[in-house]
Amino acid sequence: MQKINTTKAPAAIGPYSQALIVNGVLYSSGQIPLDPATGTVVEGGIKEQTLQVMKNLKAVLEAANTTFENVFKTTCFLADMGDFAAFNEVYGEYFTGKPARSCVAVKELPKGVLVEVEVIAVTK
Repeated sequence: MQKINTTKAPAAIGPYSQALIVNGVLYSSGQIPLDPATGTVVEGGIKEQTLQVMKNLKAVLEAANTTFENVFKTTCFLADMGDFAAFNEVYGEYFTGKPARSCVAVKELPKGVLVEVEVIAVTK
């Protein structure tokens, strides 16, 4: 088992790793729209927050020597299902391979953010 830790993505805000690789498969923790340099939530609505989540996921994937193209499952959490279409616009720009996905609305997310995404990917 290999722990993934990069300063290009936000540090964990609890007792967990950014991601783990087990038997060649990356399991990421959920990424929220935190700026890795400041640790603060990015300003803006669902599109701006989703864009930051994708940047954070990209950093974790790169630290594990893999890419969005190798992601085969995502789990997405939205604070408001009314943001579904706008979320999909940004999400679709990154997950062009259309991995399997679950997307649910939740009552609340850490730090009051609008979106959180976790991934499972094959590593190179």
